[in-house]
Amino acid sequence: MKLIGWILISTLLGYGLFALGPLLGGFIAFGIVLGCIFRCLVLLKEVNRKLTVLVPDKDKVTEVYEKYINEKKA
Repeated sequence: MKLIGWILISTLLGYGLFALGPLLGGFIAFGIVLGCIFRCLVLLKEVNRKLTVLVPDKDKVTEVYEKYINEKKA
Protein backbone atom coordinates (compact mmCIF):
# COMPACT_ATOMS: atom_id res chain seq x y z
CA MET A 1 0.00 0.00 0.00
CA LYS A 2 2.89 2.36 0.65
CA LEU A 3 4.14 2.14 -2.94
CA ILE A 4 0.71 2.90 -4.36
CA GLY A 5 0.41 5.86 -1.99
CA TRP A 6 3.75 7.30 -3.09
CA ILE A 7 2.81 6.80 -6.73
CA LEU A 8 -0.46 8.68 -6.20
CA ILE A 9 1.27 11.50 -4.29
CA SER A 10 3.94 11.90 -6.97
CA THR A 11 1.26 11.87 -9.69
CA LEU A 12 -0.62 14.64 -7.92
CA LEU A 13 2.60 16.59 -7.47
CA GLY A 14 3.37 16.17 -11.17
CA TYR A 15 -0.08 17.44 -12.17
CA GLY A 16 0.31 20.36 -9.78
CA LEU A 17 3.69 21.28 -11.22
CA PHE A 18 2.33 20.94 -14.74
CA ALA A 19 -0.51 23.30 -13.84
CA LEU A 20 1.99 25.94 -12.67
CA GLY A 21 3.37 26.19 -16.17
CA PRO A 22 6.51 24.92 -17.79
CA LEU A 23 8.80 27.60 -16.41
CA LEU A 24 7.91 27.62 -12.70
CA GLY A 25 6.87 23.98 -12.55
CA GLY A 26 10.01 22.94 -14.42
CA PHE A 27 12.27 24.79 -12.00
CA ILE A 28 10.55 23.24 -8.99
CA ALA A 29 10.63 19.74 -10.52
CA PHE A 30 14.30 20.17 -11.44
CA GLY A 31 15.07 21.24 -7.86
CA ILE A 32 13.24 18.24 -6.42
CA VAL A 33 15.01 15.76 -8.71
CA LEU A 34 18.43 17.33 -8.18
CA GLY A 35 17.89 17.45 -4.40
CA CYS A 36 17.00 13.74 -4.36
CA ILE A 37 20.10 12.88 -6.39
CA PHE A 38 22.39 14.87 -4.09
CA ARG A 39 20.80 13.31 -1.00
CA CYS A 40 21.31 9.81 -2.45
CA LEU A 41 24.96 10.61 -3.16
CA VAL A 42 25.50 11.85 0.40
CA LEU A 43 23.88 8.71 1.82
CA LEU A 44 26.00 6.47 -0.43
CA LYS A 45 29.15 8.27 0.68
CA GLU A 46 28.19 7.82 4.34
CA VAL A 47 27.46 4.11 3.87
CA ASN A 48 30.76 3.66 2.04
CA ARG A 49 32.63 5.43 4.83
CA LYS A 50 31.04 3.21 7.50
CA LEU A 51 31.66 0.03 5.53
CA THR A 52 35.32 0.80 4.91
CA VAL A 53 35.81 1.15 8.66
CA LEU A 54 34.19 -2.23 9.29
CA VAL A 55 35.95 -4.07 6.46
CA PRO A 56 39.33 -2.58 5.66
CA ASP A 57 40.47 -3.24 2.11
CA LYS A 58 43.77 -5.14 1.81
CA ASP A 59 45.71 -5.19 -1.38
CA LYS A 60 47.00 -8.44 -2.84
CA VAL A 61 50.66 -7.64 -2.17
CA THR A 62 50.08 -7.16 1.56
CA GLU A 63 48.12 -10.42 1.80
CA VAL A 64 50.84 -12.42 0.02
CA TYR A 65 53.57 -10.79 2.14
CA GLU A 66 51.74 -11.58 5.39
CA LYS A 67 51.17 -15.16 4.25
CA TYR A 68 54.88 -15.47 3.43
CA ILE A 69 55.90 -14.10 6.84
CA ASN A 70 53.50 -16.48 8.63
CA GLU A 71 54.86 -19.46 6.66
CA LYS A 72 58.43 -18.38 7.49
CA LYS A 73 57.64 -18.30 11.22
CA ALA A 74 56.02 -21.76 11.17
